[in-house]
Amino acid sequence: GKRHQLLKGLPATSIVEENSAAGVSVYSFNVTVSPLASGVAVLPTIVKSNPLTEAFDIESKGGLEFTVITTGNPVLDYETMPKSFDLQIFVEDIAGRTDLNILTIRVKDKNEDPVFRGNVAIQTVTIYVLERTPPGRIYQVDADDPENAKLKYSLLPATVPFSMTESGAISSTKEFDYEKDPHSYFLNITVTDPDGFNSTKTVNINIININDERPYFATKQRIYRIPEEQSPGTIVANITAKDPDDEDSPSRLFYSIQSSDRHFSINPATGVLQVTGRIDRDALPLRLHPNISLTLWVEDGLSNGHDTHEITIIIDDVNDNSPECNPSDFWKEVNENTTPGIFHVDLRNYCKDIDVDPSNNQFRFTGLSGFGSNNFALESTVSGRLVMNGTIDLENPANPRIEVYSLTVRVQDTAHPNYSSKYPFYISFDNIIYIYIRIKPVNEFSPVFSNLSYVFSVSEITKVGSSIGRVHAIDKDWPPNVITYSIVAGAGNRDYTNIFWISPKKGDVRILARLDYETTQKHIFTVQASDQEKSTTASVTVNVLEVNDEEPVCSPNFFSLQIPVDLAIGTNINGFRIECQDRDSDPRSFRYFINEGNENSHFIFSPSAGSNTSYLILASRFDYESGLDTNWIYSLRVHITDDNLVSSRDKTTHLIKTGTVTLSIRVIPNPTTVTTTTPAFTVVTRRENLYSPSAWYVPFVITAGALLLLGLLGHLGLLLLARLRARGPPARRAPRTALFHFTFCVSSQTMTKINTVFDGEARDPVTGRMYEFNTRSGARRWKHSNEPLQPMLAMQVVSNATENSGQGVDRAEAPSKREPSEKKKDLSAATKPAAKPQQ
Repeated sequence: GKRHQLLKGLPATSIVEENSAAGVSVYSFNVTVSPLASGVAVLPTIVKSNPLTEAFDIESKGGLEFTVITTGNPVLDYETMPKSFDLQIFVEDIAGRTDLNILTIRVKDKNEDPVFRGNVAIQTVTIYVLERTPPGRIYQVDADDPENAKLKYSLLPATVPFSMTESGAISSTKEFDYEKDPHSYFLNITVTDPDGFNSTKTVNINIININDERPYFATKQRIYRIPEEQSPGTIVANITAKDPDDEDSPSRLFYSIQSSDRHFSINPATGVLQVTGRIDRDALPLRLHPNISLTLWVEDGLSNGHDTHEITIIIDDVNDNSPECNPSDFWKEVNENTTPGIFHVDLRNYCKDIDVDPSNNQFRFTGLSGFGSNNFALESTVSGRLVMNGTIDLENPANPRIEVYSLTVRVQDTAHPNYSSKYPFYISFDNIIYIYIRIKPVNEFSPVFSNLSYVFSVSEITKVGSSIGRVHAIDKDWPPNVITYSIVAGAGNRDYTNIFWISPKKGDVRILARLDYETTQKHIFTVQASDQEKSTTASVTVNVLEVNDEEPVCSPNFFSLQIPVDLAIGTNINGFRIECQDRDSDPRSFRYFINEGNENSHFIFSPSAGSNTSYLILASRFDYESGLDTNWIYSLRVHITDDNLVSSRDKTTHLIKTGTVTLSIRVIPNPTTVTTTTPAFTVVTRRENLYSPSAWYVPFVITAGALLLLGLLGHLGLLLLARLRARGPPARRAPRTALFHFTFCVSSQTMTKINTVFDGEARDPVTGRMYEFNTRSGARRWKHSNEPLQPMLAMQVVSNATENSGQGVDRAEAPSKREPSEKKKDLSAATKPAAKPQQ
């Protein structure tokens, strides 16, 4: 819009001096506003400067009056900055009228003081000059004038041995001696321009000392005396030396000991002579020559700047050693009941004092004390002989029963020890000797058992290794001797060398073999208690308590029977009976019952209890027609129990033992009896072979023989089959049903026992003869007996065979009507299996 004249006094030109401080007023002006405008909307502002600068600002003086001032940022410098600045000032009132005018400011040059340059301008410069340095230039001062005027330099005070040229060079005018001249100088350096403006700075000049003088010892004393055994660090002497170079400065001297010595050292900086190692007047070489000579040396840094000083130190003996005894402890052994008055140790032979001075190496023995000291005494304080003054009996109740007496004897110096605060390490000048007197026990008593004899009762079924009792013995000797127990007689029998064992330390008696009441009811043996020197014995009786540990043994324990199907009730089957024996039970306690296989309860034993013999009785008839009975072969397992009734005395425990008998009963049907299956008769032979290392060849021989036998039987079978086929079937031969069916089961282990026991018997179904057999191995033999065969059973067997063959002959006559050849054929047919064997 249209410009209005609001800035009164502008445009204008103003002058300001260089180096003006901040806030200096440069030019003042007013702002004029119309009556319609009540004020200024935009205060006067420097909107632009030429050249650009921030050295100026506008400040209100109150109302509508303003002034331009310096800001000091930057400070105006005529020599380095523009000489003139154009400031554009803008203002706007409330009515919106504006004005823009220019204020021109010219910078006025001003004469300034000269200015030092370099280190002198910012600090007090210190210049170091070595003594003995020749005169000459030592420093150059430099200054500058803002107006580039020519400057002049000068220094004060004028009395110092230094000079300065107008160009600012400082020089020394003499050669300095540190020991004579001042050590420091302060020079005031002034620089002046042609108008008389000047500046002043201070320069400090220090004279540096050099090592140009020889040191020398100031201490003149040469002999010193000290006691021995001084603690390390003890000061012997304070050796001093001087160096003219040092004056008031700290010493730069170095002290040392030229001669080799391990007892002393000197502080290299202070010259203090101290003890560094133990000084023992009583040891060589000081024991013979108690003087120590030292050569001291002091030097500074100068190559030839040193001095020497010789001193002698005399070592005085002190009472610093207590009497020493080697050994310091003694072990002596004395038998109990030793006669009083016998001396046991001469202490003086083992003790000495190594102090050099005779007044310091005398000693005496005193202060016998310790446990048991009332039983001993010192013969004298000089001799040191220890004697026993009483009798010691370890078994005496009044005696404390101590085997070792601990005594102490004090060995003291006769002379008073040289003890003072000066020698704090001397804490004792006597010694303690420890004497241990062991009272050796004498084995005066034999061990004594707590009982003259011991009786133990033990069950016969007690496990091997069990403890059955304990014996105990004591020894009246003190201390009690270690007692060892052993069995010396009677602990075995014909079967076992040792049935019993005793713990050597505890006396615990254990069994090593099973006890058997039926063989031996009582064992008596002798035990011994020994203390390695003396021994005593006691008798031990072991009563074996009976236990029912034997089961009934019956003969036979396996039997095979055949009975007709129509056998009358109440009949003793084939006259069979069981006879049982029991080593520890009365037959009256036997009870018989069939535990297995008695289907439909056809069989009973009579009597069923109270006897060692019982008969097998048929209790009920067989009924195969109605189907009630279907089994033609009965395998009965008979149990025979006892009740331990041999003796009437109390038993350790109540046990019942059971014996077992196995019966195989085959029911033979009548010819009119219809059977659905061909009954099979099975003979079971069990063989148990036990290997014995002494008969290793037996299984080999048996195996080889069996293989050969099987091969031979196979060959014969093939020949027989070929012959029968060649002959053809027999003429007019009615078909027959096999009467017997045999199944042979052989069980083999490793080795057959050599001695065979036949514990079962049975009747051969073909011949009717009785034979005995072993139930384990299956070995058999014919029974040697005069008992006649039962005719009835033989007739029944033959009759049944005739009826089953379909021949119409009488039972009693059938055998007589056959020819020998037919009998042989029939026998072969009867023994030949008719069907596959039942397993």
